[in-house]
Amino acid sequence: MDTKLLNSHRAQLALTALVSGIVVGSTILAFQKLDRLSKVKSLKDSIPRSSNSTALTGYSSAAASSELQGESDAVLAANARRGDWDEDLILEQLARNRTFLGEEGLAKVRNSFVIVVGCGGVGSWVATMLLRSGVGKIRLIDFDQVTLSSLNRHAVATLADVGTPKVQTLRKRLEEVAPWVSIDARNELWRVEVGDDLLAGSPTFVVDAIDNIATKVDLLYYCKSRNIPIISSMGAGCKSDPTRICIGDISNSTDDPLSRSTRRRLRLKGITTGIPVVYSTEKPGPGKAALLPLPEDEYNKGKVGELGVLPDFRVRILPVLGTMPGIFGLCLANHILTTIAGYPTEYAAGKDRRKLYEEIGAQLAGQESRLRGNAVGLRIPLTEKDIGYAVEEVFKGKSVVSGFFTRLMLTRWEPLPEPEDAGCWTENDHQVSLDNVVLMTKDEAKKHEEEVLRGRRSPGDVWGGEVVKRVEERRKEEAAYAQYR
Repeated sequence: MDTKLLNSHRAQLALTALVSGIVVGSTILAFQKLDRLSKVKSLKDSIPRSSNSTALTGYSSAAASSELQGESDAVLAANARRGDWDEDLILEQLARNRTFLGEEGLAKVRNSFVIVVGCGGVGSWVATMLLRSGVGKIRLIDFDQVTLSSLNRHAVATLADVGTPKVQTLRKRLEEVAPWVSIDARNELWRVEVGDDLLAGSPTFVVDAIDNIATKVDLLYYCKSRNIPIISSMGAGCKSDPTRICIGDISNSTDDPLSRSTRRRLRLKGITTGIPVVYSTEKPGPGKAALLPLPEDEYNKGKVGELGVLPDFRVRILPVLGTMPGIFGLCLANHILTTIAGYPTEYAAGKDRRKLYEEIGAQLAGQESRLRGNAVGLRIPLTEKDIGYAVEEVFKGKSVVSGFFTRLMLTRWEPLPEPEDAGCWTENDHQVSLDNVVLMTKDEAKKHEEEVLRGRRSPGDVWGGEVVKRVEERRKEEAAYAQYR
C-alpha cells in the first residue's frame, strides 16, 4: 500500500514537472517570437519612406540628399547608413543567398562596392538585385530623370516619380528594401573629366548600363586602362528572344549594332578583348521591331545633333520590349555576384571563328599570289584580328554582293594597276589592306577574280550599281571610324 502511494506521488511530480517544462518552454518560445516580431516591426517602422517631392536644378540635377527628404526621413536614412540593425535579421533576409553562396561567398558580396553607371531600364534592375543580394555599398550615376516612357521597363519607378532624377527615385526605393546598404546617388553625367571623382573608392565592379555610344566607349576605356573591373550591357532595344541572350567577351558579341560600334571604337584605342558583356545574338527579320529613320522634316529643321537633350545623345525613341532590359540587368547582376563570391560558372561558348579567319587569310594570300604571277611564299600584311574585323565589323558577316553569310572570303575590289615594267608585281607593291578588300562568297569571289581582277572589267559592269554603292557605303563608314584613332 505504501509502495502504491509512493509511485502515485512520483507520477504526480513527474507530470507536474512535464507540464511546468511545457509551460516554461512555451513561454520562452512565445517571448522569442514576440521579441522577433518586435524587431521586425521596429525595422519596418525605421525604413525611410518615399517622398514624392524632389527639388531639381540645372538639367534635372538634384540637390544634396539631405535636402531631398523630409527631416525625419533624412534622420532615418542616416541611422540606416550607420548600420544600426540587428545582424540576425539581415542574415535572415539574405538567407537564400547565404545558403547558395556559402558564408564566405556572402561575406565577400556584403563587403563589395559596385558602381552602376546608367540607371534606366537595365541599370535599375542591376542595382535592385545587387542590393537585394547583399552588396554592401552601391553608387548610382545618371544625369537623366524618369519619364512616362521609362515606366515600361524601369525596376522601381512609379507615376509619382516622373520628372525626378532616376538616381534619387532608385535610392529611395532601395532604402526601403535594405536600409543598411550604403547608397551613394550621383545625379551627374559620366564624363572622363570627372571620372576620378565619380569612380573613386576602389570599386569591386563597375556596371556600364549606358546607351550612348561615345559615353559608353569612354567609360569602358577608362576602366580597362586603369584595371578597374567592369561589365557592360549591349543593346536590349529591338530584341525579344530571351534565349538568345549571352554573357561573354566583347570580342564575341555579334549581331548587335551597339556592340559592333563599341568594339570598333575600342579597337582604335587598342582594346580588342578583356571586357565581359551581356548581349543578344537575335537577328533582325521581317515583322520585327527596328529603329526607324528620322522624318525628313526633322532634318530640314537644322542639325539633327541639336535635337537631343545633350550633344551626341540619341534623339530617336528606340523600340524596347519592356521585359528585355530587365533580363539584361539580371544577367549583369548575376555575373557580378558569382564573380565576387567566387562561385563557379560555365557560360555557353560564343562563336569561335578563328579557324574561319585563318582560312580567309590563306585564301586572300593565295589570290594575291596568283595575281602576282604565282609568287611563292607570299604573305599579306593582315593579321587574324584584322581579317575578323573586316568580316564582322566592316561587312557585318555577309557578302557585299548577295548578303549570304556562308562560304565567305575576302577579295580585292579593284584590280592591281598594270606594272610599269615587264613582269609581275613584287610582294611589297600595292599590298592588300582593309581599305581595298570586300567580302563575298567563294563563288562570287572566283567570278570577281576572273572578270574584274584579271579581265579588268569594272565592278559596276559585273555586279551593278547597287553593289558598288554598298561597297562605297562600307568604305565611308569605316573612314568615319578612323577619326577616333
